Amino acid sequence: MLRAEGPAEQGTKEAGYSEAVSRRPITLLLAAVCEGLLGVLLFILGGYVLVNTLLGNATDVNFALPLAVFAFGGSAALCYVAWGLFHLKEWARTPIVLTQLFALVIAYYLWTSDQVHLSLGLGAFAVLTLLFVLAPPTTATLFPPEGAAKKQR
Repeated sequence: MLRAEGPAEQGTKEAGYSEAVSRRPITLLLAAVCEGLLGVLLFILGGYVLVNTLLGNATDVNFALPLAVFAFGGSAALCYVAWGLFHLKEWARTPIVLTQLFALVIAYYLWTSDQVHLSLGLGAFAVLTLLFVLAPPTTATLFPPEGAAKKQR
């Protein structure tokens, strides 16, 4: 038998949605945004390499085309991980931490090659993203205590 939903049932559904949204701390949201921005930046740089290759400005086409394809694939992976973190998938934290550690290594090598501004920018961005993704509110949301996880299910 079908039953019409009253105001009480509708309020429960809306509370469930707002409850899920309120479970997402600002640090988690900012970490997902930072990872997504890195993915978008990688997509733009891959497009830059591809356009310059197609215009004939690349010195080695056999290197530039795979580099552009690799950049597009990496961009998709970074955006997928950002999506996973935004949707509270606990698996998404590890790739974000690894990405930022690699970014710190790249920032170091930019520093040693006298590209100080790029090095400082990338290094600061990586540290900021690490702080967001490893922050206690983010950790508590992604990995709740066992008792709290059982209550929610």
